[in-house]
Amino acid sequence: MSQGQNQYTVGLDKTPANYVPLSPVSFLVRSASVYPDHVSAVYEDRSFTWSQIYDRCKRFASFLAKRGIGHGDTVAAMLPNIPAMNELHFAVPMTGAVLNALNIRLDASAIAFQLDHGAAKIILVDPEFAGVISDALNQMKGPKPHIIDVDDAAFGGGKRIGDIEYEATVAAGDPNFDWKPIADEWDAIALSYTSGTTGNPKGVVTHHRGAYLNAVSNILAGNLGQHPIYLWTLPMFHCNGWCFPWTVALSAGVNVCLRKVDPTKIFQLIAKYGVTHMCGAPIVYNTLINAPDAPAKAPAKPVVGLIAGAAPPVAVLEGAERIGVKLTHVYGLTEVYGPASVCAEQPGWDDLSVEDRAQRKRRQGVPYPLEENVTVLDPTTMKPVPRDGETIGEVMIRGNIVMKGYLKNEKATNEAFEGGWFHSGDLGVLDSDGYVIIKDRSKDIIISGGENISSVEVEDVLYKHPAVLFAAVVAKPDSKWGEVPCAFVELKEGAKATEAEILAYCKKLLPGFKSPKAVVFGVIPKTSTGKIQKFMLRNQVDSAKAISA
Repeated sequence: MSQGQNQYTVGLDKTPANYVPLSPVSFLVRSASVYPDHVSAVYEDRSFTWSQIYDRCKRFASFLAKRGIGHGDTVAAMLPNIPAMNELHFAVPMTGAVLNALNIRLDASAIAFQLDHGAAKIILVDPEFAGVISDALNQMKGPKPHIIDVDDAAFGGGKRIGDIEYEATVAAGDPNFDWKPIADEWDAIALSYTSGTTGNPKGVVTHHRGAYLNAVSNILAGNLGQHPIYLWTLPMFHCNGWCFPWTVALSAGVNVCLRKVDPTKIFQLIAKYGVTHMCGAPIVYNTLINAPDAPAKAPAKPVVGLIAGAAPPVAVLEGAERIGVKLTHVYGLTEVYGPASVCAEQPGWDDLSVEDRAQRKRRQGVPYPLEENVTVLDPTTMKPVPRDGETIGEVMIRGNIVMKGYLKNEKATNEAFEGGWFHSGDLGVLDSDGYVIIKDRSKDIIISGGENISSVEVEDVLYKHPAVLFAAVVAKPDSKWGEVPCAFVELKEGAKATEAEILAYCKKLLPGFKSPKAVVFGVIPKTSTGKIQKFMLRNQVDSAKAISA
């Protein structure tokens, strides 16, 4: 035997019989075969079965192939959470192409950059976004993508800017299209841009293998089982809806599509379809909790909700239980397909008081089921920090559910993977259970008089105030202490509070140096995925000029 060979390598090769590259497209094929007549998607007055969805995806994939779209090409989409957006997650990779789901709240210049950078050849556009896409196309420096309109009867405005409509492409497509599965599971499946706060965003490239594995992880972490009824409160453009288009296909569930987050509509859909699962940022659940028509008491069977995007305030976790949503906290980033860790529940948690249970559930937790590792390391030594709940390090991630890298940015890719780990940029600790607890983004730690202050800790106290709907804390320059906490507060509708009242409330629950020294009232800027845009708040109080004492 030659070097490197042994009895377990000779004559035991990969063949089509024992090795198939992993791709989440296979989930659609299976559900269409095993559950052809089960409902796959509902939206307004339309519904589709799994066999119909597979047929539609093959038809559109054949249309793309006739247009010359193939391996390594980019297909962009500017769509809300409608059935077509879900279908693209299968039809596009059937051709070997890469799906670039655009953030529907971006401005024209940002969209133009992404279309140029990703070299999109096709873009699908909802009428609501025809104006901003037209402006973006005019700002592009390179070749412009071909436009396909996607009409939506539920939207009463906008206009067509393409020369063909999506349903026409599906009708013209071949239902017997002989699409070829990928040859390499490392092939790119999606391109997603980070929500960068300075300069241009980075293009995160993810692969079929990771999408497949994270879809399975979602089922395990979210207890989806078979045939869940999944409500689309999470944007499908955000980390490909955290991979849930593929997750729902694997579990042969029902996609309850939702054009926009509307509390009244959400409660109606939960009741109408018996929704079992949903996902969203804290802002989504907070909006539901404080909606005028929120349930007065929890139903007998709660909706299972995954919550991510920021450390959920205890008030949100408690409030969700009151309206019938049982939350599980997950944590991640675009670079790791969305969720990378989960606050795995332990026996006995349901017997705790609501407050104690919420305190445990707000932790970022342990590695996602199929992620190799998520932990907190000292970024200098690259060694794990002690499990003391106090020693701060950087949250780092390693495994098969990590991006390929940043498109056309080798320098940023190498920096992100330095030392054999993906560096998240989040600061955290490990508690005695080995659960990760985020303390802050590295840029959001407030250093006052040499003491580190976690903005998350201060925000959690603010959220407990009965008048507070949303809260954010940033550093404000101070001549004596270098910087001090400044609170931005958005009040609940009809609620009243003064700066003095908020400051006094915080002083009762926090050490003096951690308490905010000023309060700014008003609507807090947020991204389309519900994340508070702290960079705008820092700019407002000149945080960048703060002195790190």
